[in-house]
Amino acid sequence: MSAPAHEAPGPDGSPPAAHRPGPDRPAVLLTGAGKRYDIVACFSKLTKTIVADPNPLAPAQYAAHARADVPLIEDPDYVSTLQRICAEHGVGAVLPLTDLDIEILAQAKADGRLPAFVPSQEVAKATYDKYEAHLLLSELGLPSPPTVLPEADLEALEYPVVVKPRRGSGARSIHLARDPAQARFFENYVEEPVMVQRAMGGPELSIDCLGDLEGRCLNAIPRTMLESRGGESIKGTVVEDDELIELGRRVMEALKVSGPATIQVFRDPEIGVGITDVNTRFGGAFPAPAYAAKPGWTYPELIVKMAGGERVEPHVGEFIAGMTFTRYYWQLELDSELRPTGREIVPGGPPTPRPETAAPSGDPGREEA
Repeated sequence: MSAPAHEAPGPDGSPPAAHRPGPDRPAVLLTGAGKRYDIVACFSKLTKTIVADPNPLAPAQYAAHARADVPLIEDPDYVSTLQRICAEHGVGAVLPLTDLDIEILAQAKADGRLPAFVPSQEVAKATYDKYEAHLLLSELGLPSPPTVLPEADLEALEYPVVVKPRRGSGARSIHLARDPAQARFFENYVEEPVMVQRAMGGPELSIDCLGDLEGRCLNAIPRTMLESRGGESIKGTVVEDDELIELGRRVMEALKVSGPATIQVFRDPEIGVGITDVNTRFGGAFPAPAYAAKPGWTYPELIVKMAGGERVEPHVGEFIAGMTFTRYYWQLELDSELRPTGREIVPGGPPTPRPETAAPSGDPGREEA
């Protein structure tokens, strides 16, 4: 028996639109959608989009054409449930929007069970563990900051360092240590395996990349991280940076990543660029691959094309630099049966941004809130 999929009204309260966009295109299944309303909405404009999230209050599900009930990721029936959803809806691409099931989807892809846009299981496993990611990047000749495990001689390290979980996400439990005693304290304080990494100075940047099903890098779009909260970029500017574009391409092709990935780096004034994280999924700042990509080349458009069997040629470095994004919160009202009422706190929904209220041109990073 297939997992039930609940047809959802459009974000504007219109009737279900399961077959309106691109009826000849394969559907897309997004797992762990959570709050990523922007990503789900972009795919929904292109093709039938299904969200699989066990949380009944995940807001992003309401931007999809259908929501499918799925067990928790740890459940042995998780993959078989996704298989049934794919068969029911003609899914041609499965994409995770969280770190938690990437490795599971990678194994299902290798077994021929799911059309998942993820890297190999080996790469998925390594990039989920930040210390293993450091070892892999170093082995491939890619720049990674000096990193050790707590059992190393912490007296011999150059300080400051950061003590952080090997499998952390969302900038959780990252602590700056200025000497070996502080490093030992935080090692004992954090209640999970940690690693110790040089504290990088200089600006933090990210590279939003996309790989095809052969592991070729299709594009790499660098952006600044002007402000982040909980590890998610809130404000940033797309920049034309040849060093970062080439680094994004090298990382994607060395790891043979299929699908989206976000590479986080620091440009330290002493040691140069160092990679601090590789997330083989869409990053927190989705606007860059949507706004900065040239027409017809947004990452969702390219993924839908590849899901339909179309070959997309690499166009690394071809994007529009200079756009700045700033993100904000909004909400949905649900009735007693968790259905969107269509009512907004402001009649008609969020007002159209007014250009005349823009701040004077200058450094966009000056804003604090």
